[in-house]
Amino acid sequence: MTEKEIWSKIIDEANSILESERLSGSYIKKFVTDFEKLSEVIAFKISNDLADKDANGIFSIDFIFSELKEVFENEKIINGLVLDLHAVKQRDPAASGYLPTLLFSKGFLALQTHRASNYFLNSKESLMASFLHSQSSKLYGVDIHPAASIGVGVMLDHATGIVIGETSVIEDDVSIFQGVTLGGTGKVTGDRHPKVRQGVLISAGAKILGNVEIGQGAKVAAGSVVLDNVEMNTTVAGVPAVAVGKPSSDSPAITVDHTIEE
Repeated sequence: MTEKEIWSKIIDEANSILESERLSGSYIKKFVTDFEKLSEVIAFKISNDLADKDANGIFSIDFIFSELKEVFENEKIINGLVLDLHAVKQRDPAASGYLPTLLFSKGFLALQTHRASNYFLNSKESLMASFLHSQSSKLYGVDIHPAASIGVGVMLDHATGIVIGETSVIEDDVSIFQGVTLGGTGKVTGDRHPKVRQGVLISAGAKILGNVEIGQGAKVAAGSVVLDNVEMNTTVAGVPAVAVGKPSSDSPAITVDHTIEE
């Protein structure tokens, strides 16, 4: 799905709300229909959420909005946003449309804020990167280090309490649930965080610690503590986690089946 296609669907959803919900008109107009494209909407929404509300502050809404507009016009970043948005619509049974995710999903908003903070970090604007990271952690309850590498088509569902460390790598089409930690094992420096390959499902409360690899299509059961590599297409569970079976599909992140198969 392209940015233009998903924007058209978002406008249709917005117009439907305007026709049917008496109390939503001014909000939908301010955050959606006053704009002409998706990149402006996400920039404005994050700016209003995270900026210093003092109009004279350094990180004012106007300043953050002007900076984020440029970021989200980057083709790679807006394409990642589109694929993330579509992933939530595909995988989350509670997602009634694209618009509620765009405006209210803290997992989705935290992930897009991370894309911006990573952009600023790579552009040698470390203060802006750190500001967005700090504000996102406080407001959305999701702590993603600006240097972490995250692919596209990623869903952070519910998302509260997710922590993703500095040298973590998350590939495309991964689903991660609330309370998950991708962390280190102590005071080790350098490359010290997990590598999560394509199609992985990490269920609620799982802790993956150290520079370990979670192989493509693997599943980490809820509440597990992973301290060693996980082979591809393998389900692990327990404290410490051990192999307990195989996922029922090659991409459990997309089927989002949290059960443990024998």
